[in-house]
Amino acid sequence: MKTSPALLVAPMAVFGLSGVALTIYFLLSDRSGPFHDNLVPELIGFCIEGFFLVGLLSLIQESRERARRRELWLSLRGSLRGILSNLDIAFLAPNAEPTRTRVLEQDVDSVARFMRELEESRMSLRSMTSLKRESVEALALVRDMIPVAAQLSASHMRWWIAIVDSMRQLSRAQTREAVEQSVYLLLENMGEFDRLSY
Repeated sequence: MKTSPALLVAPMAVFGLSGVALTIYFLLSDRSGPFHDNLVPELIGFCIEGFFLVGLLSLIQESRERARRRELWLSLRGSLRGILSNLDIAFLAPNAEPTRTRVLEQDVDSVARFMRELEESRMSLRSMTSLKRESVEALALVRDMIPVAAQLSASHMRWWIAIVDSMRQLSRAQTREAVEQSVYLLLENMGEFDRLSY
């Protein structure tokens, strides 16, 4: 769950404005006494410390939250590793090296590339069989990842459910046309999921 920017800015604004107001009061006031000479400088110091402390803690919290969301996103993408690897091999040019698994997991542009390849060329029966087998084997894992997608957002969960459904269709496809349609739908859903980022 993302932290609202207002919740991070509000305490900093309170400390900052209070510090500025107290500094102006201290510099422009010609009064003297324990409050003016002792308490006001202490309050100014407290406001400055609070401003920087809240800001620093907010940055650390935001950084940790972003890292956690990235790990969740990578674990979701990682569960699709087999499908992506099979697609990469299916459209591999002669004498070319397969794309590294880590790149396939993290490179969101690979989905658009596979969609173009699917439109421009036909997969071999062997590639289609491999994809179908992989979808059967990975379907349970991908379905179990729905709660992980829900931790990112409702939109992430919605598109992840669509990915699961298209993988289910692929696992049941019986004809070339059905396999190609299911693969294209799967790639479309993955593209929408990737557009949400993390």
